[in-house]
Amino acid sequence: MSESPSFLEWTDSSMGKRTRADVNLLDLVPRRTVEHEIDDARIVTVLMPRFRNRFMKRLFEPRHKSPFIKIKLDDIGSEIWLLCDGTRNVGEIAALMREKFKERIEPCNDRLALFFRQLEQAHFISYANLEECLKAVRA
Repeated sequence: MSESPSFLEWTDSSMGKRTRADVNLLDLVPRRTVEHEIDDARIVTVLMPRFRNRFMKRLFEPRHKSPFIKIKLDDIGSEIWLLCDGTRNVGEIAALMREKFKERIEPCNDRLALFFRQLEQAHFISYANLEECLKAVRA
């Protein structure tokens, strides 16, 4: 089990500046930025917009049946997604996931770090307190 995963590096810290890589992922508060659907078994389907550009939407969306691409999560991913409500930090989510899924989720911190990295890269989540955490690291 890893201690505290650092975050996805997107800037070079060789010049002495603190970067996102210096922020502890467990302190960040994720919030969803896209819509979702929940089925009867509490499985989440993330609704990713086909087009974000207004011109592209107008041009191509009428030809498609749905303005969304549907991405179905598994039971663990669904539970994590539902906990990303902008009130809990990743550390609290990790504790809840360990409690619910026991050894099935281990190594929990590593799995969460990878999952949140993928969600952020796809623009499905953002972090409510990222700027605050960056300021704290810089101080």
